Amino acid sequence: MSSKLCFTKMQGLGNDYLYVYGAVPKDVESLCVRLCDRHFGVGADGMIFIGGSSTADFSMRIFNADGSEADMCGNGIRCVGKYVFDRGLTQKTELTVETRAGIRTLSLTVGDGGRVNAAAVDMGRGTLLDGALLLPMGTGMAVAVGNAHVVYFTKEVGDVPLSLWGPMIEHDDRFPNGVNAEFVEILSSTRLRMRVWERGSGVTLACGTGACAAAFAAVCRGFCRADRPIEVILDGGSLFVTVEADGDIRMEGPAETVFDGEVAL
Repeated sequence: MSSKLCFTKMQGLGNDYLYVYGAVPKDVESLCVRLCDRHFGVGADGMIFIGGSSTADFSMRIFNADGSEADMCGNGIRCVGKYVFDRGLTQKTELTVETRAGIRTLSLTVGDGGRVNAAAVDMGRGTLLDGALLLPMGTGMAVAVGNAHVVYFTKEVGDVPLSLWGPMIEHDDRFPNGVNAEFVEILSSTRLRMRVWERGSGVTLACGTGACAAAFAAVCRGFCRADRPIEVILDGGSLFVTVEADGDIRMEGPAETVFDGEVAL
């Protein structure tokens, strides 16, 4: 008799994951590849497993569509908050989640019907990394916000060939564990337009850690000011990121449930 896996598909600005409450299976890599395929599987940018924690209210482990494990996911963690609150696993609207990048604090916004529709996340402190990549549009800034990112500033972000440059950047030898690539157009001192290539998933509609990396890099370069909310406009919608003077970053955005399902293992 075959076993079944119950999951919930959720998304933040179109950055979609399959959420499972329970232990990570031994065959997680092949499971991710099978289920995240948008033609032969359920379709998602990755899978997120939610569990207990001895140091926080909950824990999360993030796997990209290719089965590789990520340290942090900004859109994903907002949906984790919605998942645990909407299902009665907690009554807290301020809660902590253990990730491979450290413990993160969420502030949940509860809307009509007593369900979470958005969350703010303390994303930790941004740091500049050694290493930069020179492309025709300029030199990228290497930034860590939970995950590693390379941020490029460009005038026409819509013209950037993501599918061409993305894989080259992701697999550059200077980043042996891979890296995310963000391409950013400065619209004003409080608005950025960003497109993203995510390590292990490819082109996605949004990336929460990427939006934080873009805002942090923009502040470091003097394009934006610290201590002010910055709207980061992605293909799937907007996130609002505040970079404090000390480098701490706070991100706000929506979280939505798409559907519940089950698959045979």
